[in-house]
Amino acid sequence: MSTTENPTIGDDTVQQFRKDGRRPPWMEKPSPVTQAVKFVFLAISVALVIVPFWSVIATSLANQRTINESGGGMVMWPGGGVSFDAYTTVLSGGVVTRAVLISVGVTVVGTLLSLAATAGLAYWLSRPGALGAKPMLMLVLGAILFAPGLIPSYLVVKEFHLLDSLWSLILPVLVNAFNVIVMRAFFQELPKELFESAAIDGVGAATTLFRIVLPLSKAVLAVIGLFYAVAYWNAFFNALLYIQSSEKWPMALVLRTYVVNQTTIGGEQAAGEVLPPQLPLQMAILVIAIVPILLVYPFIQRHFAKGVMIGAVKG
Repeated sequence: MSTTENPTIGDDTVQQFRKDGRRPPWMEKPSPVTQAVKFVFLAISVALVIVPFWSVIATSLANQRTINESGGGMVMWPGGGVSFDAYTTVLSGGVVTRAVLISVGVTVVGTLLSLAATAGLAYWLSRPGALGAKPMLMLVLGAILFAPGLIPSYLVVKEFHLLDSLWSLILPVLVNAFNVIVMRAFFQELPKELFESAAIDGVGAATTLFRIVLPLSKAVLAVIGLFYAVAYWNAFFNALLYIQSSEKWPMALVLRTYVVNQTTIGGEQAAGEVLPPQLPLQMAILVIAIVPILLVYPFIQRHFAKGVMIGAVKG
């Protein structure tokens, strides 16, 4: 619609408001009532997120007396003193410690490999006239529309002898088609003059990618990397399907076994040594499963806001 058909959204109208010393209606400061309603709504939203998480942390630090006084359930404050016995028990070199190391290894290696494969494929698909780019783009789009079934995926993993291997948590999900499309859109928005200058200087495609494109793509790399890292850290179904040895369980399977299924945590305790209550042990495992991703986010937060807007705004 043109501005002449709807003058309320035209540039002339905005200029007229400025000449009159007035703000357009959509730029007016909200009334105190509106601000109060927004504040209450945001406060409730924040409380709904923080309170349960705080209860999990408080329960993991509670002792037996506090748990008994709360009727054996969750607590909001570790009264009677803070106790780290639950964390000491689950991180004493047993199954939880091993699962944390496995999940960290899978997440780090998987994220790096996924970012490398996604960036390379997206760069190839973003270059005009690249050999075979159009057929490959059709395959990528097809992967978004037609996901493989459970049985074909299992048979492929089995034929490649990846069953009960940690590689089964990485290779089948190495490249996400949606992430490729997002990164391809970002590469296409880079100034064409950069590529023309590189071509004039005789710079190869690989050098252009590593020396020019990737340094300018920190925002999209941070966002896509976070998506991959969260997916690898929370990998549950593939681990349940492909991993048979409990010694190779990632953190997601340990979380399911001891928190969801309420399996008793024995730990490697000396004879006669009393274990902490089961509930704090379970909550400690839950905290250990959540905190690593929360610790990573602040380091990429400055790129995240820009990265999530990729493709949402044109011009």
